[in-house]
Parts: sequence; structure tokens; C-alpha cells
Amino acid sequence: MTRAAAAGTAGAMSMSKRARGTFEVKIVPQAPEAGVGDPTVGRMALDKTFSGDLEATSKGQMLAVRTEIPASAGYVALERVTGTLDGKTGTFALQHSGTMNRGKAGLVISVVPDSGTSELAGLAGTMSILIADGKHSYDFEYTVDPSP
Repeated sequence: MTRAAAAGTAGAMSMSKRARGTFEVKIVPQAPEAGVGDPTVGRMALDKTFSGDLEATSKGQMLAVRTEIPASAGYVALERVTGTLDGKTGTFALQHSGTMNRGKAGLVISVVPDSGTSELAGLAGTMSILIADGKHSYDFEYTVDPSP
């Protein structure tokens, strides 16, 4: 491929962007549903407010399991985010998969494919969460490619 052709191809691809900021989260434990799953699997409601490059709110649910080892646990969560990202308005969904292995954290948060709406159609990416001194911040690396 020639340099000109390669440059044309690269120009057609979405550029990766980064959004950073803080968020407030309210986690409310929910009662186990009668006859659904195992009652030792905790269920929580999530309510977040994002500030910074992502100005948004989200609502979601989390399922979590603790083990007999105090520093080991796992959780999954889904949340629907509504707001503005880099001046573009719409909604999208985030999927969380987290573990704590004897104190060592592992977390993957990804945009659910094809969940973006309106100006955020085609959104893809991953988010990192940082917690320091009780304050939550995010680092969101993403692309928006509205063509299927």
C-alpha cells in the first residue's frame, strides 16, 4: 500500500479520545428477590453523577459475592449512562466485571457494543476507575464511529 493510500485509510478510522473527571456514586443494597438466585449474592442499586469531560448521570444494578477470605470478592454490574460526552449528547451502557483476589483488584469496564444512542451512536471504549482519599475519578478511553 502506498503512503497516500495508507494515509487515506487512517483518516477514515476513528481517533481514540480520552475523557477524565470525577463522579459521585450512591450504592443502595437491595433485598434478595424471593425464589430468584442465591440469597448470598448481594444485589445493589447504583446511582451516579459524572462531572468533567463526561457530564452525565447513570442508574444501574450490581451483583456481588464475598468469600470467606476477607480480601477476596467479585462483582458484575450494568448501568445506563445519560448525558454529554465531548459535546455529544445521548445514552450508552457500561458493563463492569470486577474481582478482588486477596487484596489485588482487577476491573474491566466496557461500553456495551451498539448501546450508544443519538450523537453517541457508535460509541466504544473502556473506563478505568480510580479511588483516592474516598473520592472517585474516571479515565475513559473511547471512539465514536457512527457507521455500522
